[in-house]
Amino acid sequence: MARIDYYFAPTSPFTYLAGTRLEGIAARHDAEIRYKPLDVIQLFARTGGVPPKDRHPNRQAYRLQDLARTAAMQDMPINLSPAHWPTNPAPSSFAIIAAQKAGGGDLGALVHGLCRACWAEEKNIAEDDVIADCLEVAGFDRGLANSGMLSGADTYARNLDEAVLAGAFGAPFYITEDDQRFWGQDRLAHLDWHLGNRNA
Repeated sequence: MARIDYYFAPTSPFTYLAGTRLEGIAARHDAEIRYKPLDVIQLFARTGGVPPKDRHPNRQAYRLQDLARTAAMQDMPINLSPAHWPTNPAPSSFAIIAAQKAGGGDLGALVHGLCRACWAEEKNIAEDDVIADCLEVAGFDRGLANSGMLSGADTYARNLDEAVLAGAFGAPFYITEDDQRFWGQDRLAHLDWHLGNRNA
């Protein structure tokens, strides 16, 4: 079975704009997704990247245009200056980690629900009630918002280390088990093509 290691941050607008296309691709190619939320700012720091607020004004302006265009092309609502961004990405990431371990729900829907809450619904995804609501909608136990904090923190840190070792440097980032790397939601079509042509 093909495997996709999915490195992402629930506070990333580009993770939001990926929607649930990854899940559709994985289903089409019978591939397993391993969800690996991480601190993307720390990933930038360790791989030569620069946080958005510290980038040259030209880059900041382009980023906003790119986000607006991409959202419009995909018919997805987006607030380019959300009320609760930046926010602490750890609590929502811990919940995703706990949900992946617990099973029983739709992990892709959970990730997208948290991203949408931040980028389209003006909600603070560092708050327990917001996380619990997203868990419930995706078919998970609301209590996962408060459980597994220690193990979640350990996995969260390990995901960052693994991302650096695997060659990731941004989010979303997709790496297949045969070490093909795809950076950004705009490379999902490339991932789809790769999975479909590996054995051609």
